[in-house]
Amino acid sequence: MNKKALITGASRGIGEAIARKLASEHYDLYLTCLHSEEKLHALATYLEQEYNVSVGAFLCDVSSCKEVDKLFRHIPSLDVLINNAGISYIGLLTDMSPQAWDRVLGTNLNSLFYTSRNAIPLMLQRHRGKIINISSVWGECGASMEVAYSASKGGVNSFTRALAKELAPSGIQVNAISCGLINTEMNLHLTEEERCSLIEEIPTDRMGNTAEVADMLYAVLSMPSYTTGQIFTIDGGWR
Repeated sequence: MNKKALITGASRGIGEAIARKLASEHYDLYLTCLHSEEKLHALATYLEQEYNVSVGAFLCDVSSCKEVDKLFRHIPSLDVLINNAGISYIGLLTDMSPQAWDRVLGTNLNSLFYTSRNAIPLMLQRHRGKIINISSVWGECGASMEVAYSASKGGVNSFTRALAKELAPSGIQVNAISCGLINTEMNLHLTEEERCSLIEEIPTDRMGNTAEVADMLYAVLSMPSYTTGQIFTIDGGWR
């Protein structure tokens, strides 16, 4: 029987790459996104046909406790939870509205609470499971003009370490992957000059790609059960 994984924010970027990787490794999938329903269903259909796995596609605002609770009515069992959904805000903190702050923290951090509190009971039934949270290097060192994003990812890291300690006696691993500059739509706001300036600071002299993050995630999934509470960094040697 195939293992089952839930991936949030799976219609594009890192989430889509993770879905493709896990489907190729014979995982049945539950995929969510907020807006791109047509694209998500097209991805689900492709993965089912290409890899002969079961894929469920759901619109879900993971910043809403009620919507996440509703999502889990469709998930009777789960081996892997991947909290990938995330948004950013670029601008001065003093120009940021409370609503914008709440959207970033709700999507990037509160969602981990909502999904984990539903997933953990399913994993406890079998005394095993894996939770992987997608974080960012800005969660450790902070980024100017991205205070909310940095704060949310710092929270992701602390959430990961604390929950790992809580669940370790139950055989459930909790880890995070901290991404550096990855070539996704989230970075489309960068000018060519800004992009080049950032790349100059990266020893590998390039941006990472989403397939590399997916490969790293699968490697973390394959690690021994003694590996938990870790923040694995993929940043081209930037730090």
